[in-house]
Amino acid sequence: MPSAPNRSVSFDDLPGWHDDDHLAAFAAFKRSAEQALRKSYRDGSNGRLFERFRPTFEHAISAEISDDSQARDFFQSKFDSVRLTNSSGEPGLVTGFYEPIVNGSRIRSDAFPIPVYAVPDDLVEITDESRPAGMDSCFRFARMTTEGLEEHPDRGQIERGCLNGRGLELVYVADKVEAFFIHVQGAARIRLPDGTVIGITYAAKTGHPFTGPGRLLVDRGDVPQSQISMQAIRRWLRENPDKADALLWQNRSFIFFRESPVENEALGPVAAAKVQLTPGRSMAVDRMHHVFGSAIYVAAPQVNFGDGKAFQRLMVAQDTGSAILGEARGDLFTGSGYEAGEIAGRIKAQADFWLLMPRQCEKA
Repeated sequence: MPSAPNRSVSFDDLPGWHDDDHLAAFAAFKRSAEQALRKSYRDGSNGRLFERFRPTFEHAISAEISDDSQARDFFQSKFDSVRLTNSSGEPGLVTGFYEPIVNGSRIRSDAFPIPVYAVPDDLVEITDESRPAGMDSCFRFARMTTEGLEEHPDRGQIERGCLNGRGLELVYVADKVEAFFIHVQGAARIRLPDGTVIGITYAAKTGHPFTGPGRLLVDRGDVPQSQISMQAIRRWLRENPDKADALLWQNRSFIFFRESPVENEALGPVAAAKVQLTPGRSMAVDRMHHVFGSAIYVAAPQVNFGDGKAFQRLMVAQDTGSAILGEARGDLFTGSGYEAGEIAGRIKAQADFWLLMPRQCEKA
């Protein structure tokens, strides 16, 4: 469905624009620029072609920018701010995500019995051309068998042991609740018994559609709509261990991981755009619409990001997710660890979005 027309506006009309920390936004933008020029990002929709963004990535790398005024001038001189709207007519929406930090082990034990799996060698990425007849178009992954491609086992089958004995276990964590939230966030830092910290990040998935447990709990009347949050879901799972599997297995999607070095502990995991995420500056977007590395200004006054200020920040598109759908839709990265999780779990609010679109006069 085509998107609603976009409207250019003055930077002066962006709420809170002149009070933002543009130098922090520029640092995140430059990190994507460096990666983009190593390997091109995929095009988005509505003329958002990677090649149109390339000159601004090149300028970011060559520019000598050391203070906020210079960073603000960079964005204002290279881009037009374009108001984004959803084709559905629904208002823009932001949610939050974070990187859990949990204890774990490379060896299974009573303390750490739940595996986090690497990608099975029979899992393959598929396209519209290779997808078998009758397989739902949402599937991007399938299992290769001697008879051809078929659906991979889902969450319930995997957690009941269908991958046992294949040596796919990357690490083990304490329980299924911890494992599930690692899946939802798509990355984690694992603190091993010897104090070593390793990173794990998304590598692939079974292909089955994601079904959020929060919606199921609300629909069943177990948690009121007004109280649903990541914290409420976690609490219900802890308080109802005998019912947890039945709930979680309704989400057939299952995530596989790869180990990823923690190069800079102040930053988050390496995500879909192949750069470490920046707390408070990185955002997951709908890849059907946006080019990774895009700068998008977000105003969400109801969001509490822990600083007591209305959330009005320039963000950088550096991740994606199956639940992030639409032009005016973002998932804000809040950081790593417990406090970041507390902030992320409370974020769900209407927001206004403005894309910083490279000016037409910029030439590759």
